[in-house]
Amino acid sequence: MLVPQAVLSQARYKPSLAQALHGQLMKWGLHDRHPYSASLIDSYAKSRLPHDAVRLFLSLPLPPNPLHARFLFSPFSQDDVVKSSLVDMYSKFSLPLYARAVFDSISSFNKASWTAMISGYARNGFKNEALRLFREAPNRDLFAWTALISGFVQSGNGVDALHLFVKMLREEVEISDPLVLSSVVGACANCALWELGKQVHCLVIGLGFESCVFVSNALVDMYAKCSDLDAAKGVFFGMWRKDVVSWTSIIVGSAQHGRAEEALALYDSMVSAGVKPNEVTFVGLIYACSHAGLVGKGRKLFRSMVEDHGIRPSLQHYTCLLDLLSRSGHLEEAENLVRAMPITPDEPTWAALLSACKHHGNAKMAIRIADHLLSLKPEEPSSYILLSNVYAGAGMWENVSKVRKMMMVMEVKKQPGYSCIELGKESYVFYAGETSHPMKDEIAALMRKLDEEMRKRGYVPDTSSVLHDMDQQEKERQLFWHSEKLALAYGLLKSVPGTIIRIVKNL
Repeated sequence: MLVPQAVLSQARYKPSLAQALHGQLMKWGLHDRHPYSASLIDSYAKSRLPHDAVRLFLSLPLPPNPLHARFLFSPFSQDDVVKSSLVDMYSKFSLPLYARAVFDSISSFNKASWTAMISGYARNGFKNEALRLFREAPNRDLFAWTALISGFVQSGNGVDALHLFVKMLREEVEISDPLVLSSVVGACANCALWELGKQVHCLVIGLGFESCVFVSNALVDMYAKCSDLDAAKGVFFGMWRKDVVSWTSIIVGSAQHGRAEEALALYDSMVSAGVKPNEVTFVGLIYACSHAGLVGKGRKLFRSMVEDHGIRPSLQHYTCLLDLLSRSGHLEEAENLVRAMPITPDEPTWAALLSACKHHGNAKMAIRIADHLLSLKPEEPSSYILLSNVYAGAGMWENVSKVRKMMMVMEVKKQPGYSCIELGKESYVFYAGETSHPMKDEIAALMRKLDEEMRKRGYVPDTSSVLHDMDQQEKERQLFWHSEKLALAYGLLKSVPGTIIRIVKNL
């Protein structure tokens, strides 16, 4: 059934909508092809018999867009090659059910149709359907594997994609095309799997695909997201041809690691090389200015993006500029920006401003922004945690209780924070306050020793970040058992002296 169910349910109660079905035939230019059906639909509608109009409309093989409709009533309506293209089109428009309807109408299946449908299911989150169709595929070659793995990466199922890639290697599928490698590198980047990413990089070199621009771009991004900026720069400067994605990846990577001057210098080199920046480039640049406190430079880049490069600012650009202003203490200017920008600010935008107010200790403004954010009935757990912390910091415990009740009503659950550390080929996860680890005694002893050394050097625990109604000693205990500290202590105990300790957080 290709007519949206919402239309059908409304048509039962609104005769005017049934008449609109006739109008849809006219809009698609198909009334001359089926004048009898069109007339009947019109007659049923005018006689206020919407059920019959809808039933007749359903009997026509009409698709949800005019391009497909014209194809059905053209001399090429049974062309399986065109149908394969339609499967791909609907998949890319996040309409896998429509794609499957077309797929099932193909009389002689080919490699392109199977690949498009597998990709459509995988990239839209239909994991089981994608795997089932993949197993049924008559030819599970590299392209079928690539469709499945790439689709899983795009839908956020990176771990599943990596398991499939390992399975593909065990089945000795020849990698004659590098696209699957760029997808796997992307999965390593999204999951911050540095060790595995390095192994895939070795495979890329071994297969001779290091000269492929899109594979090298994926490697630059992967190393940057895994905090190995030196390796990212090594890949970047070793590329004989660099496109806008190459430059943007290294600029954003430098910005995210606090190397603002490097990011800005790379941008100057990019422009000198004649490469035109895109929207993402400016997100990275303004982000770099934000973390370096370069307010004037950030404002200048924002204007340049519009005036020199003709890029229309998106909500993300405004949010980065807001972050730049608020981090630097320009809270009133930041609020004016939020209220004046041509795009309706979303929940994260208001949350970013609220976070800045909290950071700079502007309680009066923070409470005003918090009240507005609360009125929006936020959906993100992080927004509720921020609201609770702001109200708790102001001693407004009734508001804290109100926020928590809203979380219960809306079934908002805070994702537990954890820290993950990789040692060799194995990774270990630590949660705040964890006491079940086999090495808990050794970890606690080392943490106490480090805590004593820190206090001798003047360290005083900042318990202002522990916004719970508890005594000072309990607040210090909360800080002591932070998941990052646990992971770091474990890394110091288990790793070889002098090696880099990498800790990845899920929040």
